[in-house]
Amino acid sequence: MSLPSLPAPWPALPSIHPVIAVPQDNKAASRHPIRRVLKRFRPFMKGQGPLLAGSLTALLLSTLMRVAEPWPLAFVIDHVLGGKTGSHEAPAAAGWVTGMVADLGIMGVIVLAGVSVVVFAALRALAGFLSTVGFARIGNVVLSRVRNVLYNRLLRLSLAFHQRQRSGDLALRLVNDVGQLREVTVSALLPMLANVFILVGMFAVMFMLNWRLALLSLIPLPVMWFSAKRSSKLIHEASRRQRTREGSLAATASESMSAIRTVQSLVLEDSFSRLFHGNDGQAAHADMNTKRLAAGLERSIDLLVAVATALVLWQGALQVLAGALTAGDLLVFISYLKNSMRPVREYAKYAGRLSKALASAERISDILEEKPDIIDRKGAKTAPAFEGAVHFRDLHFSYDAESRSIFHGLDLVLAPREHVAVVGPSGIGKSTLTVLLLRLYDPQKGSVEIDGTDIRHWKTASVRRQIGLLPQDALLFAASVRDNLTCAAGREVSDEEIIAAAKMANAHDFIMALPEGYDTVIGERGATLSGGQRQRLAIARLALRHCPVMVLDEPTTGLDRASEAVVRHAIERLIDNRTALMITHDLDLAAGADRIVYVDQGGIAESGTHDELLARKGPYAALWQLHRKAVGEGDGATANTTGTSTGTSTGGAAGAGTDTSASASASASAGEAARASSRGTGPETATMSSAAQRA
Repeated sequence: MSLPSLPAPWPALPSIHPVIAVPQDNKAASRHPIRRVLKRFRPFMKGQGPLLAGSLTALLLSTLMRVAEPWPLAFVIDHVLGGKTGSHEAPAAAGWVTGMVADLGIMGVIVLAGVSVVVFAALRALAGFLSTVGFARIGNVVLSRVRNVLYNRLLRLSLAFHQRQRSGDLALRLVNDVGQLREVTVSALLPMLANVFILVGMFAVMFMLNWRLALLSLIPLPVMWFSAKRSSKLIHEASRRQRTREGSLAATASESMSAIRTVQSLVLEDSFSRLFHGNDGQAAHADMNTKRLAAGLERSIDLLVAVATALVLWQGALQVLAGALTAGDLLVFISYLKNSMRPVREYAKYAGRLSKALASAERISDILEEKPDIIDRKGAKTAPAFEGAVHFRDLHFSYDAESRSIFHGLDLVLAPREHVAVVGPSGIGKSTLTVLLLRLYDPQKGSVEIDGTDIRHWKTASVRRQIGLLPQDALLFAASVRDNLTCAAGREVSDEEIIAAAKMANAHDFIMALPEGYDTVIGERGATLSGGQRQRLAIARLALRHCPVMVLDEPTTGLDRASEAVVRHAIERLIDNRTALMITHDLDLAAGADRIVYVDQGGIAESGTHDELLARKGPYAALWQLHRKAVGEGDGATANTTGTSTGTSTGGAAGAGTDTSASASASASAGEAARASSRGTGPETATMSSAAQRA
């Protein structure tokens, strides 16, 4: 779905709201949603057997009390107010009743009947309370398990799945869908379950009282069944549409709120408001359609129940007049008929809510049934401590069958503790190397090896624990600085280690300037910090992980010159004595690497040191000259624009502690003026790439 068209002079925006990709189940599951949901949720009932049995027992007792409630009133009508028994009553029973009335007296019988009604009602209320509380506890425990399992599943599903989904819709499934299931389970499903017991019990008594009237009362049931089945299907479809629209609504709100700076700076408030209003209107329309169908079903059921009651009243009155049935028995029968129809009425009343809950359960099942693309192989072992040798061997990879091939036969080797910079045109697949190394995707052919072993032979988590990733926009959480630094360490970290890591990252001074130092709570995604401060905190966080392999994906992009110099100095310290793979458009940063690899057309176009590549006058040299000319430094610029990674980092490790150290300034001084143009994004990169290819 795309944004609505914008008024002039704004051009139409590209589609920023892809269609939600809902995992499709097999046709049988779609035809039998209730069976599918019950099968999926049954394992979560484990351990609830005793409580379930107790709740069912209480529910059965409540049903028996409800069945018994009309009998004291029927007894009074027949034997006190009427003063006679029906001809169908056995003589022994008639004599016993007459004797009891004579012993207790009329007032005694009335008092006894009244007390019996109160006792039956009290027992029913107590049993109903126990069953409701018991079922509510089962529902809370089960759905809490479902929510936790669902969250864990979302965290572990492959990156490909999350790139197809919208985070707002996933959050709605996790919070709202599970919450709706819990609420409907207590307020609608459990009362309906109780009414099913009442239906069975009361129809059994009705057949014992008068099987002819019982059969007569069943005449409208086929019409009820047909009406309920037809309406239920329509209500369920409308409920699924509504939940999908609400998911789109949540996704739109989440995306606009998370990008509020962009929305406001581009004056897109009205456009997003119209988009949100449109989604909200569609959700409201689907909700009204659901309510209309449910209301129509409820009124139809009421009418059919009235028809059944009229038939029983007509035939029962004739039998009372003929002496075949007492007035009390007819009263009990009609009372049972009304109560026995309650489950049908309740279903009609709660049909909309139940269908929404079923739609929510299906949306949850969609996630639970989703199979992750990346799983540990059978027999996978925990990876040993890495030395740091990395080999991308004969890689063939594309993100899906319909997209273009990113790599076809790429082969790249990194020696232990070697620093390799990967450069090339934008969109050529440089960052894809990082997702393959972290095994967020698997190549279609070839392998990624560390220390000579395919990483698929090891448990994925044990591989990722030894690889540190520094992305372009490091994620920080709405927590204290201390928690952000230690969250990924995987161990207890002392205050001394935290401070040492912060000093290494040139972050200690600005942290201490915060209101509460290391205990200062920063905004969501680090919104209260500058880009350079966020990157330095991310570097300190990586330093606490002690990873032997580091991956830097455009780590200096978007920073001002001063911040870039400080961050670069921190990076040099971070990767010292570690294997480092640097994905960058910053040619000044690349020039300080041990080796530079120019990637293009799905493979490696050339590889070597900065000086070697300049001497070859290939694509990298052409790109470098364009870069230097863009900042007016001519053709004579060489690798001296930056210090080497290893040389700077070794000396800086001992004296790390300032935000603007001399070594940081030295490592960046000559190239600061060029960095903004060397990041190579958009059309400029395409121009430089074309020139490099022509060279």
